[in-house]
Amino acid sequence: MHSFIGRKLVCYRGERRVLNEVDFAVARGGALLLTGANGSGKSSLLRAMAGLLRPTAGTITWNDQDIADDLEAHRARVAYVGHLDALKPVLSVRENVSFWAQLAGKTDSSAVESALAGFHIGHLADLPTRILSQGQRRRANLARLLAAPTPLWLLDEPTVGLDTAAISALDTAIGAHRGKGGIVIAASHIVEPSPDVDRLELTAKRPAPASSVAEDRL
Repeated sequence: MHSFIGRKLVCYRGERRVLNEVDFAVARGGALLLTGANGSGKSSLLRAMAGLLRPTAGTITWNDQDIADDLEAHRARVAYVGHLDALKPVLSVRENVSFWAQLAGKTDSSAVESALAGFHIGHLADLPTRILSQGQRRRANLARLLAAPTPLWLLDEPTVGLDTAAISALDTAIGAHRGKGGIVIAASHIVEPSPDVDRLELTAKRPAPASSVAEDRL
């Protein structure tokens, strides 16, 4: 049974402490919504969860193993969708999604077509990504979640730029992923109560004095 757990996580951005002994725990098939104002550390926490940012203190474990012990293995189980779309403008939508699928070792082209259909962009498959709207680019970026499935999805403001139909498609994808035992953690300013989604609210911290920062990092 998968378990993804963080304990007493501390992270800094420059001289400012953005996470102060934060705890989280998500089990197989679970979902966690990160909420909080801008600057409260949502993106920093997601990056730490993805193994892209090393916490100043605390631990993050997958099935009781510290992810820092084998970051390559951890990153292989993570699909991280940040603010920026990980798409090459000169490639078509299909080529972009295929790239991510192949990078994950998925060679079945039908999975790419299903992923495009899942986010209602099959009709855009042959268009260069550079001419797409913001919402269309976002859907193309999210389609790689389906083309190259991983156990852990980390999504930073995934609904930004999406219309109602695209949000519904994302909800369907998340539900199917969780139904297979996958874990989803998302950061969002939009809070919609759901009985089967846990919530972690982060609070912005005031900048700590330079002396305090130095002492904390010793």
